[in-house]
Amino acid sequence: MADKNIKSDNDLLTLPKNENAITELINRYKPTVEAIAMKYINSPLEKDDLIQEGMIGLLAAINSYREEKGASFSTYAGHCINNSIQSALRKVSRLKDIPQSSLVSIEDDYFNDVVHFSAEDEYLAKESVSNLSQVLYEELSSFENEVLRLYIVGCSYSEIADKLEKNTKAIDNAIQRIRKKLEGVAF
Repeated sequence: MADKNIKSDNDLLTLPKNENAITELINRYKPTVEAIAMKYINSPLEKDDLIQEGMIGLLAAINSYREEKGASFSTYAGHCINNSIQSALRKVSRLKDIPQSSLVSIEDDYFNDVVHFSAEDEYLAKESVSNLSQVLYEELSSFENEVLRLYIVGCSYSEIADKLEKNTKAIDNAIQRIRKKLEGVAF
């Protein structure tokens, strides 16, 4: 005589999606997931990763199974588990095809203080540079713009004076005027 507390897959699936029914189905089908994952044991993914992908497929099966489609849940779950694992394997093989020269190590970036900006940060930075360029054009004289350009590229006051055929005091005065004009500018 069958125990009345043991419910069929369909009974568990027709219950409102509660945690106990889902947990029971996961426990019931975990050996199936492991068996399907073992078929791919010689793949680039480790056993635990294969099982995890299979469990994702099982959860997808639990959430999308429709009895009226005609397949039993065990058949449907098996296909979902297998498809999920194969999909993960395809993804891994696609990543394998990326040229190694185009990959950047996270550690290299971290140790070399390389900063990657999000698209939003890049847009805002470009907008700030555009605003700064506009302010420089409107507020600074052509002489002050030339002094600032040379100062930004690392020229000393005397180098700037030589290139612009001015004395260093004129260069210092220009830089002081530039600083005053830019103090109130907000970006």
